[in-house]
Amino acid sequence: MAVSVTLPALGESVTEGTVTRWLKAEGEHVEADEPLLEVSTDKVDTEIPSPASGVLSAIKVGEDETVEVGAELAVIDDGASPPQAGEGGGAPAESPAPEQAAAPAAEPEPEQQPEPEPQAQPEPQQQPQAQQQPEPQAQGGGSAEGTDVVLPALGESVTEGTVTRWLKSVGEEVEADEPLLEVSTDKVDTEIPSPASGTLVEILVGEDETAEVGAKLAVIGAAGAAPAQQAQPEPQAQPEPQPEPAPEPEPQAQAQPEPQPQARQQPEPQAPTAPAPQQRETPAPAPTPSAPAPAPAPAAPQQAPSGGAGAYVTPLVRKLAAENGIDLSTVKGTGVGGRVRKQDVLAAAEAAKAKAASAPAAPAGGRAATAPAAASQLRGQTVPMTRIRKVIAKNMMKALHSQAQLSTVVEADVTRIMRLRARAKEEFLAREGVKLSPMPFFVKAAAEALKAHPAINAKINDDGTVTYHDVENVGIAVDSEKGLMVPVIKGAGDLNLAGIAKKTAELAGKVRTGKLGPDDMSGGTFTISNTGSRGALFDTIIVNYPQVAELGIGATVRRPVVIDHPELGETIAVRDMVYLTLSYDHQLVDGADAARYLADVKARLEAGEFEGELGL
Repeated sequence: MAVSVTLPALGESVTEGTVTRWLKAEGEHVEADEPLLEVSTDKVDTEIPSPASGVLSAIKVGEDETVEVGAELAVIDDGASPPQAGEGGGAPAESPAPEQAAAPAAEPEPEQQPEPEPQAQPEPQQQPQAQQQPEPQAQGGGSAEGTDVVLPALGESVTEGTVTRWLKSVGEEVEADEPLLEVSTDKVDTEIPSPASGTLVEILVGEDETAEVGAKLAVIGAAGAAPAQQAQPEPQAQPEPQPEPAPEPEPQAQAQPEPQPQARQQPEPQAPTAPAPQQRETPAPAPTPSAPAPAPAPAAPQQAPSGGAGAYVTPLVRKLAAENGIDLSTVKGTGVGGRVRKQDVLAAAEAAKAKAASAPAAPAGGRAATAPAAASQLRGQTVPMTRIRKVIAKNMMKALHSQAQLSTVVEADVTRIMRLRARAKEEFLAREGVKLSPMPFFVKAAAEALKAHPAINAKINDDGTVTYHDVENVGIAVDSEKGLMVPVIKGAGDLNLAGIAKKTAELAGKVRTGKLGPDDMSGGTFTISNTGSRGALFDTIIVNYPQVAELGIGATVRRPVVIDHPELGETIAVRDMVYLTLSYDHQLVDGADAARYLADVKARLEAGEFEGELGL
C-alpha cells in the first residue's frame, strides 16, 4: 500500500519549505520515524521522518526544490500492510495461492495445510521480540501506564521541538520539577521538567527526533515501577519484511513447504528468532538472539550505528560542525552509544573560542599577533548562513519592506542619573541583590513615557486596524553568541527601578547560560536597543516588527557642553551626555509624535527624580 510523505506544518507562519537533502534514495528500505529528508524553511532546518516502514518507491520533489506545506514529497511502498492484516485473518494462506497455481495440482493442499500453523506461531514470536526491544530503544507505542510527559507550549509561534538530550534513562527515579530532557526549537533551547515524581518507565521520542507541541514524550510511573515491556513500533518493524516471501520462492516456486518447517523449528529452540520469510533481514537481528535473556543486550548493536567516531551523525550536527569549523572526529559524543550531539559540537566550539581567547593573554604582543589569526579562518571562505542569521535576516527585511521607517535623534544630559547611581549602587546591591546599572533608569523613563504616547506603543494589524497596547512589555535587544536575542520585561511600566533591575539581571543571566525560553522573548510591545554598550554614539536601528517603534541608547560620554546655570548663566561644564534615537513606522507615527516622545523621555532622565526609589 502506498503511503504519501507530505511536507508538515513547520511553524505558525511557515508556508513552504525547500528540500535540501534526501537521506534515502529510491528503492531503499526505510523504517517508520527514520529520517527521510532534510527541509529548510525561513525559520528552521529540520529532518522529515518517514511516516511508515517500507520501500521509498518514488521521490516527487528533488533537492533544492521548494514546495508548499502539505505538498507530496515522496511515496513509501508499505508492503507490510497486507501481512499485518492477515496475521489474524489468514491472509498469508491467500498470498501463496497465485504462486502455487503454477505448481502441480496435488501440491496446493499440503502447502495450505501447514500454513495455518506458522500463522499462529509468528504472533508468539513477535511478542518476545516486542518485550526485548522497547527497553534498549525506549520508544514504545505508549503502552505504559502513569503520568504522561508532553511537549508544552514553548511560545506563541512555536509548534514543535526537537529532543536534543534525555537527562534521565528508562528505569531511573525522577523527582517532580526535576529536569527530564532538553528540547530545541527554532527560537530557543530549554529543559522540560518532570510533571510528577516516580520512575521513568517509557521514552516515546528519542534524541534528535522532532515532536509537535502537546505530543507525548515519555511516561512517569510510580516509584519503583518496572519499565514498559511492550512497544508497538517494534513489532511493526518485524512484519514489514514478511511481504517479501516472494524473493524466497523465486529460486524454486514449488519449495514453499521448506520455509514452513523452518518456521516451526525456529520458535521452538529460540523464541526471539524471526520467522523464515525474514531471511533478507537476518543480518540485522542476528546479534539479538545471541543474548536473548537480558533485555538491554540488544542496545549495543541497535545504537552502535548511531554513535562512535566516524559513525552516523544527524545532518544538523554535521552542518553545525561545518559552520563552527569543528572536526567531528575529534569530538567525544555524549549521546546514546557515544553519538555526537549538537551540544557536543557547541561545547567544542566554545572550548576552541576559549583557547583562542586565552592564548594572547600570556605575551604582551600576543594579542595583536593572535587576533588576525582568529579572523583569518573566515577570510576568503564562502560558508552557509547559520539558521539564526537567516531568521534575523528575514525579519529585518520584512520590517523594512512592511514599514516606512525613519529615525529621530535627541541628546540628553544624564549627569544627575550617573551621580545618583554612584551614590546608591553599593546600598542597592546589598538591599536588592543585583547591581544597579544605568539601564533600569532608561527602561523606567521609556516605559513611563509610553503611557502618555500610545501611538509609540501600538501595532498595525493586517486588516488595517490599530491596536494600542494597555501594557508596556519592553524588549531588551541583546547581542549574544548565538545571535540577536530580545528578552522581554513584562509589565515594565508598572515596575519600579528595583523590579526592572532584577528582571534585567534575570533575563541577562538566562541569555548567558542558554536558559532563555520562548515565553521570555514573546509578547513585546516596544524595544530598547543599547547600541552604546559597544561604544557607538547612536545608530539608525531597525524597528522590531510588528512593533512600530524602537528606542536606541547610545554611549554615555563625558564631554564639555554649554549649560544655563541659574547663577552663572551660560557656562561650559563637563557633563554625562547620551544620544537617544527613536526609529519608527511613519505609517502610524509622525515625526512630531516621535519628537514629543523623545522629549518626554529626555525630560524624565534629566530630572532624575529617582531618589525615593533608591532610598536617598
